Amino acid sequence: MAKAPVPGRVKTRLCPPLSPAEAAAVAEAALADTLAAVAGCGADHKIVALDGVRGEWLPAGMRVVPQHGRGLAERLAHAWATTWPLTGGWGVQIGMDTPQVTSAELDALLEMVVSQPRAAVLGPATDGGWWTIGLRGTDPRRVFGGVPMSSACTGAAQLARLQALGLQVRTVQTHRDIDTFADLAAVATAIPDSRTAGAWREWAGAASARAS
Repeated sequence: MAKAPVPGRVKTRLCPPLSPAEAAAVAEAALADTLAAVAGCGADHKIVALDGVRGEWLPAGMRVVPQHGRGLAERLAHAWATTWPLTGGWGVQIGMDTPQVTSAELDALLEMVVSQPRAAVLGPATDGGWWTIGLRGTDPRRVFGGVPMSSACTGAAQLARLQALGLQVRTVQTHRDIDTFADLAAVATAIPDSRTAGAWREWAGAASARAS
């Protein structure tokens, strides 16, 4: 799941201290790092459910499907339902807010999901949400419908829904989403050679110069 990095539509919680254009540059860097990890994993099908128009940040060979729905839960369900026939009824999903995720982590998630006929994996986020979900053998509409999104209880509510559906659920490593400037600094520091870290160093310096 991704949103095209357009100023004013992405990473608005980074403004201030960043400008909308600077925040969009950070979003593009995080998206590029995330897609590089996806490109390097062993998944047979690599699909971007995109809100917006594709750009140069999209690696070659990735299929794009548009997002549809009035809210995040509907968009998630639609994205899974659209890709379900392509993947054989299973898959792993991540967003663009955790550029620290590696190809090896994604491969491990794929193995967990494919190993059971009715499986689910869920990766908690430090803000109470989740950064990844993997599914096999269940209707995605039942997974997301009615689950509160973008709140401190989203992760717990999503886990409870997966368990209520009778899936064999495994929780995996907790990661920090990039929502605030403090999140950006922490994640960028952990992955200093990434595009995200490069954008943080550039734009944090610019923001500091403006404030002084």
